[in-house]
Amino acid sequence: MNMKRPRSKRRGGIGRHAEELLWLASGLAESCCRLEDRFWEEHLSKAIDTALAHDDEDTLDTALDQAFNRGGPIYDELADAIESRTESPVIPGNEHDIVFIAAPVLAWSRFRIPARTLPAATLANLRVHLLAHILAQNARLALADFLFSPDQLPQGYCDTARFAARLGRAALDGEDLHIEVDGMPETTQFLSDTRYILAAVAVPRGHAVFRWQEPDGNRVEALTQWRGQGGGCLNPLLPGCALEVVLPESYFAACRSADKISRAYSVRASVAFLATTLDVPVVNLRAVIAPFWNEQIEEYRVGFTLASSDSVVHGVVWPLLGMEDEAVDVPAEIEAVLRECGVGVVKTLEHRFPLEYCDDCGVPLYPSPDGEIVHAEMPEAEAEQIPRHLH
Repeated sequence: MNMKRPRSKRRGGIGRHAEELLWLASGLAESCCRLEDRFWEEHLSKAIDTALAHDDEDTLDTALDQAFNRGGPIYDELADAIESRTESPVIPGNEHDIVFIAAPVLAWSRFRIPARTLPAATLANLRVHLLAHILAQNARLALADFLFSPDQLPQGYCDTARFAARLGRAALDGEDLHIEVDGMPETTQFLSDTRYILAAVAVPRGHAVFRWQEPDGNRVEALTQWRGQGGGCLNPLLPGCALEVVLPESYFAACRSADKISRAYSVRASVAFLATTLDVPVVNLRAVIAPFWNEQIEEYRVGFTLASSDSVVHGVVWPLLGMEDEAVDVPAEIEAVLRECGVGVVKTLEHRFPLEYCDDCGVPLYPSPDGEIVHAEMPEAEAEQIPRHLH
């Protein structure tokens, strides 16, 4: 048998398979027509499928890191392709397209926000409303029978692809997927957080997946119906929680939407929580906004005080997402949410604070009105009634 001579690793030693992904993604980014697009997409998909099949997370991560460092559209092309292959498993011998989807639910509560097994009756109700309002005709649906916290979602592309394939096979068989709770990661408790319903949809190859792909459907109406009817199925599962449902979509798109929407939701939840817990009008609250940096800006944090005091009683983190950086006027967006809530005083600090956390309990430190970063401390009587960790 002829043996290929070993090749030296190039461009910082990233490995042959990562180099191949970069080359294919670069070709797709520079493509001049749809016919050329299909060539690059087909070969890139095969290379990604190989990495996923061999559980080669490092190759995918390395290629993405290199693509990001090179700049330009190559990163977006590669990331889109990896996500697409991860959430659309190919199961040999079937004539269906399969998509892994998520239905996020935003919640806040002074008590624990549960992550729990979904009862059979709830699964049946969710199935009815997803098929009626979110999915296209002829869709087959498999639901995972668990309401996941962020800590319990599949980790990495390879793990996500395996989970998507399990759900995809269940959809083809017309069954839901039972999730074993033994060994499930612990859920960190926050004042506001996201929970996820996970499912897979199978449709005849080339057919519409979602209701808004059909001539008489649209996203706005789908979300309106889902909020009005589908979200109601979850109220009994999340007692003592205020809920807001997010449009169910393909897995990565839905998670990104939830991350983006949850930022303003967390601010609104914090204002409502403080007004209720401290028994003060919202106008008597003050918010202090400040940027927090590592090597670059990572997030904004908001410290809350009473207007009559400089003591920070609560805080919320507003992480930057995607390509957001200091050039984006995030403080104005945060202030708009605070003003909408009725907060009386909003102060923005321009000082670059270090990305620091409490040495004892690990929670973020928040900006105070006098320009320091401090531990948020609720008054003692109220502190006993709330989760230890706060978004």
